[in-house]
Amino acid sequence: MAIPVLLDCDPGHDDAMALLLAVADPAIDLLGVTTVAGNQTVEKCTLNARRVLSLAGVPDLSVARGADRPLVRPLRIADDVHGETGLDGPLFEGDPQVPEATISADDLLVDVLTKHDAPVTVVATGALTNVATLLAARPELSGRIDQIVWMGGSTERGNVTPYAEANCFVDPEAADQVLRSGVPFTMCGLNVTHQALVTDGVLTAFAGIGTPLARICVEWMTFFASTYRQLWGMSAPPLHDPVAVARVIDPAIVRCVDANVVIETEGVWTAGATVVDLHHYTGRPSNAQVAVELDRTAFWSSILDAVTLIG
Repeated sequence: MAIPVLLDCDPGHDDAMALLLAVADPAIDLLGVTTVAGNQTVEKCTLNARRVLSLAGVPDLSVARGADRPLVRPLRIADDVHGETGLDGPLFEGDPQVPEATISADDLLVDVLTKHDAPVTVVATGALTNVATLLAARPELSGRIDQIVWMGGSTERGNVTPYAEANCFVDPEAADQVLRSGVPFTMCGLNVTHQALVTDGVLTAFAGIGTPLARICVEWMTFFASTYRQLWGMSAPPLHDPVAVARVIDPAIVRCVDANVVIETEGVWTAGATVVDLHHYTGRPSNAQVAVELDRTAFWSSILDAVTLIG
């Protein structure tokens, strides 16, 4: 039976690929999509989600706009990585077929969690602002969430500051609140997403699909690669967000270990750091599953299959 999923995202090139994977893989029943400010403003992220879902051919799927800023901090966007639109590369003309929902992300999350007959998995590929807001306003719904699988954090270094990964850096207070909620939590951080590199061989495989959607994917990943080369000197960019979706599709694709995770919210130099106790130094009990290893072959096979199926 397919796993019911709500996907909270901030597209973003890697979010776009995560959306395609969640739409196409038969292991997932995608119930709705919510957006949050992060890679770009929430207005641009919402438009991008609508464009991606239109390309995926799912005009009936709801896209609900969420938080336009973090809980307490000013918004920092990643236009240096994702461009002015948040999804630079191919040019889009006209309005997407998928409309924006008439209700907010908060209301969509509550509606789905309340009405669905089974607990729902929340996959978050951006800042955790929407999820934290939900759990603070409606704590009784935490039991309706089977698990939260987040692309964020790192067991090692960061990509915005020396110790903070972007999705955690944008809203560390939200990440802290969600982690403290007691809802089962999985963290897919940079240490594992940097194993999902878009190599020349990956681009060749996508080009070989030969469909318009596959060509757009190549353009997205080529733009993404250009900013990674410029900013970090990487020859191949890591495709972060689909790793969280892949973990839901098949846990064997993303190996995790139990660990205690704490979010740094006060450090002058380390705000947004995920302090992951892999070796039980602190004696604190495990409160998360932390991704450590990616089955690259299975990961790329699942994404290529998804793009082929949609095309």
